Amino acid sequence: MRKGAKKLRLLIADDHELVRQGIRSTLQARRGWSVVGEAINGDEAVRKARDLQPDLAILDITMPQLDGLEATRRILKVAPNTKVLILTMHESDQMVRRVLETGARGYVLKSDLATQLVKAVAQVCEGRVFLTPRVSEIVLQGFLEQKKEGPPLEREEKSPTARETEVIRLLAEGKSNKQISAILGIAVRTVETHRAKIMLKLKLHSIVELVHYATRRGIVTLPPDPR
Repeated sequence: MRKGAKKLRLLIADDHELVRQGIRSTLQARRGWSVVGEAINGDEAVRKARDLQPDLAILDITMPQLDGLEATRRILKVAPNTKVLILTMHESDQMVRRVLETGARGYVLKSDLATQLVKAVAQVCEGRVFLTPRVSEIVLQGFLEQKKEGPPLEREEKSPTARETEVIRLLAEGKSNKQISAILGIAVRTVETHRAKIMLKLKLHSIVELVHYATRRGIVTLPPDPR
């Protein structure tokens, strides 16, 4: 770190103590890098980001109370100068797109942490997007598979809008129409309209099918295996 350069302030959010310890140990070993806060769930990550205003928040995508995707959205509202790096075990091109759509600037598989974490933090803090080589390969493979499915316009007509995706996520998480109305700040009738359009557009016939769709597309993640 150059003399006089600003110290890099980092926030770590993961519900596993051993993972947080490993990340903290790696980052604290870098000159000029300081872990200023830790969180064990998404809600706490948002609160600490608001209070600490770190340069970078490193978030696990699967956390209790609030997942990494929603935590990212909220952090970027309460701490707009904070950049976000997502950690995950999910090797899915849909998930990568969902992460980047939230405003996160990096996507690192937990299997790559030992070799890629420092590089990811440095690159994201410099204002660049970071994908590990494995994630870049996943994205490319997903792009090539999409090209085989038909022309782009045809695929877009079947894709939910950003607002519909929010509704899908909340429905898949078990929220009621009234709860979704409060979370999104829209009328209950509007939620009902979105819900009906989603089911028709995606040719879904039940909430169970919607949950399966949301999981396949990476809109929500299944809870970790308790073993």
